[in-house]
Amino acid sequence: MIWFVLKRSLAALAALSFATVAFAQDYPKRPITMIVPFAAGGTSDVIARTVAEQMGIALGQTMVIENVAGAGGSTALARASRAEPDGYTIAIGNAGTNAATYTIYPKLPFTPESFVPIAMVAKTFGVVAVRKDFPAKDLKEFIAYAKANPGKINLGHAGVGSSNYLICKSFVTAAGIDATLVGYRGAAPALTDAIGGQIDGVCDAAASVSQAINDKLVKGLVVGSTVRLASLPDLPTSAEAGLAEFEAQGWNGLFAPKGTPPAVIAKLNAAARTAVESDAVKKRFADLSTVAPDPDEHTPEVLQKLVTRDVEKYRKMLADEAK
Repeated sequence: MIWFVLKRSLAALAALSFATVAFAQDYPKRPITMIVPFAAGGTSDVIARTVAEQMGIALGQTMVIENVAGAGGSTALARASRAEPDGYTIAIGNAGTNAATYTIYPKLPFTPESFVPIAMVAKTFGVVAVRKDFPAKDLKEFIAYAKANPGKINLGHAGVGSSNYLICKSFVTAAGIDATLVGYRGAAPALTDAIGGQIDGVCDAAASVSQAINDKLVKGLVVGSTVRLASLPDLPTSAEAGLAEFEAQGWNGLFAPKGTPPAVIAKLNAAARTAVESDAVKKRFADLSTVAPDPDEHTPEVLQKLVTRDVEKYRKMLADEAK
C-alpha cells in the first residue's frame, strides 16, 4: 500500500515536472507586461522601455510597459506580487522599491520573499539639481544658503521609498542641512516643477535629469559618483564639490512573482543579458549616463545579494521613517 501511494506520488511529480518543462519550452506565447513603479518619463521608466524593447526582440514577443505610480513604488510591487507566476508579468525595481520600502512602509502586503530576482539591468548615478534661477552658483553656496535658511528649501523626488528619495536623504544627511523633501508620483513631474520654478530642486538619476541640465533648464550641483559622467562633463563629483560623503550610485533590476518556474526565469535572464549587451541599449545608456552590469553581474544571485544588502542598509538609515 505504501509503495502504491509512493508510486502515484512520484508519477504525479513526474507529470508536473514534464508540464513545467513543456510550459517553459513554449514560453513566451503572448506579450509580457513589465510593471514600472513610477510615472512615465522618469529614470525607471526610461530604463525599462530601453531594456524591454531589446528583450522583446530576444524573446520574440512584445513587452508591454505598464506604469503604476504611487506610494514610492509599493503600489506597483503589490500588483506584481499578486500576479500569476507564469512569466507574463514582471516588474522593474530599484533599491527604493525593493529594499528601503520595507522599512518605510512596514505593513506592506508583500515581502522580499514575494519576488524572484531575474537580473540587474542598469547602474545609475544620483544627481542634485536646482531651478535655474536659484541664488547659488555651486554646491558650496547652496549648502551655505540652506544652512542660513533652514527648512525653506524644497527638493522634489519620486515618492517616499523611491530611489530618488534615497538620493535626497543621502544628500541632506551628508550636507547637514534641513530641507523639505516633496514627494511626487514620479521623477518626471518633480523635474517639471523644478523647471517651472514651483520647487527649488530635485534629487534624480542622471538618466532622467541630464538633458534638462544640458539644456540649462535646471542647474546641476553635484553627482554622487566617484567619476564625472560623460553626458555631464561639467558636473562635479561629490568629492570635487567638497562633499565626499554624498554617495548615490544605484541599480535597477527585474523581478517576477514568487513561484515563477526557474526555466522561465532563465529565459528572462538570458533575454535581459542579451538586451543590455546590445549596441542599441549600450548607446542609449551612454546618452542617459547609465551603466550596464558587468559580465559577472547578470545572474539572479547577484541581484538577490543587492536586495539583501540594501534591505539592511536602509533599515539602519531610515529607521525613523517607519510608519
